[in-house]
Amino acid sequence: MYDMDTRRRAVALHSSGLTLSEVSRATGISRYSVREWTMRITRRPSMTAECPVGSGCLHPDRPEDTYAYLLGLYLGDGCLSPGRKNVYALRIACGNAWPDLIEECARAMKAVMPTNSVCRVPAPGCTSVVSTSKHWPCLFPQHGPGKKHERLIALAPWQQAIVDSHPWELLRGLIHSDGCRIVNWATRSVKDEIKRHEYPRYFFTNTSTDIIRIFTDTLDAVGVEWKATPRTAGGVNVSVARRASVALMDEHIGPKS
Repeated sequence: MYDMDTRRRAVALHSSGLTLSEVSRATGISRYSVREWTMRITRRPSMTAECPVGSGCLHPDRPEDTYAYLLGLYLGDGCLSPGRKNVYALRIACGNAWPDLIEECARAMKAVMPTNSVCRVPAPGCTSVVSTSKHWPCLFPQHGPGKKHERLIALAPWQQAIVDSHPWELLRGLIHSDGCRIVNWATRSVKDEIKRHEYPRYFFTNTSTDIIRIFTDTLDAVGVEWKATPRTAGGVNVSVARRASVALMDEHIGPKS
C-alpha cells in the first residue's frame, strides 16, 4: 500500500524522536504500520567516511554558501534533538505564511547532507523541516543542553571562515528565521496637503546576546549600518533603517516569501 520512500520517511521521523502517535498524526499512517516498519527497515548510515577533524563534516562537495544560509536558519529557529543510536535530528521551524522559505530550507538541508532524507512535519502555524544524521552536531557545534540564550554561542574557526567568505548568506538565513522586512509609513503636510511617506526597514530579534553579536558583526563586515534596542520583554531588536543600508539588504536578501 505504501512505497519504500514513504516508509523510510515515517521511520526517519520516528528516529528523530517523534513518538509513534506523533508520526501517525503527521503522516496519516497507522501507528501499527510505523512500528512494523521501524522493526524491519534498516536505515543506511548517513556517511561512510570518518569525520574530518576541524572541518565539521563539511566535505568539499558540500556548498559553503548554502551551509552559511543553513547556519543562519539554525541559529535563529533551529535545534538538534538526540535520537536513537547517536542519531540527531536537525529541526528548523518555518512559518506557514512563507511557503517558499519552507522549500528553500529543505533544499539547503539536502544540499548540506545529500545522503539523508528531509521531512516536513506540520504543526499549528508552522512546519518543521527535519533531517536526521549522526553528523549534525559536527556541523553545528553550537548544540548543547538548554536554550541558546542560556549558553555560550560562538562560531568555530572553520565556521567563521565560511561566514567571512559568504556573509550575506548567513545574514539571509538569520533574517529568514528571526527577522523580517517591513514597510513603515508616516504622514506630513506639504503645501497644506497631507502626504504619506513609506520607508522599508529590516528587523532582527533574538534573546541571545551572542547571536545578536554574530548578526551585528556580520552587518559591520558588509557595511550595513544598524541600531540595537533592548526589548522590555527580553532580548534585543536590531533595526536597519538607513536608505543605503536597506538598499544593500534588498539587493542581497529581500523580503521573505
